Amino acid sequence: MTGYLTTHVLDTARGCPAEGLKIELYRVDGETRRHLRTLTTNADGRTDEQILPAAEFELGTYELLFHCGDYLDANGTAAENPRFLDVVPLRFGMSETAHYHVPLLLSPFGYSTYRGS
Repeated sequence: MTGYLTTHVLDTARGCPAEGLKIELYRVDGETRRHLRTLTTNADGRTDEQILPAAEFELGTYELLFHCGDYLDANGTAAENPRFLDVVPLRFGMSETAHYHVPLLLSPFGYSTYRGS
């Protein structure tokens, strides 16, 4: 089995996939973060490609940065100053060679995540 990473963002306030949300992926080694890629969600709230494909998969600690503030602004959510949720960081470990799916359920004032399938 090969490992890879995917994500999915759902806008729970609007009841739809979060299209056009920028996501950055970093590999974390101690205090060092290395940027691996930046992708944007499609109409289904997913990225068009695996966020970390099997050819680049390594066990270790990673961080996804979800640029929620920009997405909320673009979709007409009334803006606070500063916005309650702007960039949502999710730091997680991948300890086995498998498919990791890390979705984000988003609303203007909260979010949740889990290890999906």
